Parts: sequence; C-alpha cells; structure tokens
Amino acid sequence: MLPATFKLCAGISYRHMRNMTGLRKNAMIAIHHELSKISGPGPSAWINHIRRRSSLLSSRIAEETYSEAEQCYVQQGQEALQKSISILSDQDGWQTEIESANGDKVMSKVLPDIGKVFKLEVMLEQKTAYLYEELVDNMEQMGEWNPNVKQVKVLQKIGQDTLITHEVSAETPGNVVGPRDFVSVRCAKRRGSTCFLAGMSTQHPGMPEQKGFVRAENGPTCIVMRPSAEDPNKTKFTWLLSLDLKGWIPKTVINRVLSQTQVDFANHLRHRMASNGGVEAAIVC
Repeated sequence: MLPATFKLCAGISYRHMRNMTGLRKNAMIAIHHELSKISGPGPSAWINHIRRRSSLLSSRIAEETYSEAEQCYVQQGQEALQKSISILSDQDGWQTEIESANGDKVMSKVLPDIGKVFKLEVMLEQKTAYLYEELVDNMEQMGEWNPNVKQVKVLQKIGQDTLITHEVSAETPGNVVGPRDFVSVRCAKRRGSTCFLAGMSTQHPGMPEQKGFVRAENGPTCIVMRPSAEDPNKTKFTWLLSLDLKGWIPKTVINRVLSQTQVDFANHLRHRMASNGGVEAAIVC
C-alpha cells in the first residue's frame, strides 16, 4: 500500500537554484506573508499561534550556514510548509470521503495547481509531544508498525528542521498498486504546543531511481498536531496528503486507496502508541 504518512514531497525545484542569495530570508518572508494573508477574520487559534512565532523561525534559520544545495532543500521544506498551511486554513470546498464510527474523517477537494488532496482529521489519546517523538524522532522505525510502509530511511539531515528521506511503500492487496518509492524533503517544526511535519518530493544524489520501483511524487503534504482544547492530554491530528503515484492507475482506485490509507494509518498509530505506553508503564513498575 502507499506509504502512510508524510508522504511529504516533488522533484528538486531547479528554479530555486537560479538565485541562492538571501534564499533563507526570502523563504521566511514568503511564509510570513502567507500567514498574514490567511489570518483574516475568524482564523483558527493555531494559525495565529504560528504567525506570532514566524519571526523566531526566521532567526533560527538565519543562524545556520548551508551550502547552496542545502539551502535549496531548506527552501523546499519551507515552501511545503507555506503551501500546506494555506491549504489547511481554507475550510471551503472539502467533501467527505470516509467518516468512521469513532469520529475519524477523511475529506478531499481538488485544487487547480495541485489536483486532488486529502485531509485526515482524528483525535488521538496521546500528548502531542509523544506523537511528535514517534513520527519525527523515530521516523525510521515506521516500517515496524505501519504495514503500508516497507522502509523509511533518513538520507541527510540539514540543521535542526530539515530532513531528506527515502520511503518505500508496501504493495496493496492484490498488487492493485505496485511498489512505489519516494524521495522527500521534510520540514519538522515545533511552535509552542503545535507541531508540524511538512514536505514535498525532491531529488537526492544518494538515491537515484531504483530498479523494480516506480518513483512517485507527493506534496505539499503536512501533519499538524496540537493539544485538544478540551483535554491537553489528547491531540488533534490533521494530515494533508497529496500524491502522484505515476503509472496507469484509474483515479477511482487511487482515491479509494489514498483515503483508506489515511484511515489505516490513524489506527496503526493508535496501536503503536498504546503498545509504547504499556511498555513504559511496565518499566516504571
């Protein structure tokens, strides 16, 4: 099946290579402008929260010194975050694809410049910090608990926030969708109590296209995790997914597979966190 998460990602954006001067500064200006534009009347609290801290993000990036190739990856991660926030902040036009009895919901809409995107909204019983640790710090372990993912490998880390990863998906039952792999640039952020994992496809010299796999593309994609307003020990979990699987696959099949993959991912993550909680409790005892 398709990689369940953060298929965050699209090929290196060569247009960013044409002018690297002030690249990190320009990226932050763009994000700040986008956040200002979308925080009109009645913005959600988390959008305002991120906007207030965008200057802190700019300061941190300005302290880093990167090569031109590294700057390009950082720029792509910031672009993925900017686009994802813009998409998620627009509440109009979403159509329900799946709604489970436990309240998990997958919605979708078609965007002119991207195509069909999917949005998963669930409530998880764990604190946001624990989920961030599992999905970001323990990213390479995802294949152990998510049967939709065969492998996740970190190819390169740039600064505190940017990762280049290679993900291999498992086959769907009946091989409806054959093996896919992705090379992604990921932007991981913590802003106050809200956490982000955004990304888009890229290219990396350490991972050319692999024999036996279709190199798919994704992005912008983003996972947003923030404490529930009713119970800070629970997390409101939102996952924006945008994938181009390549190959000759009917759209009806793609839509069904992607929406079900998101629902399955939420359930696998719940089981993983419940299992981790049991182990930790046993150690404490």
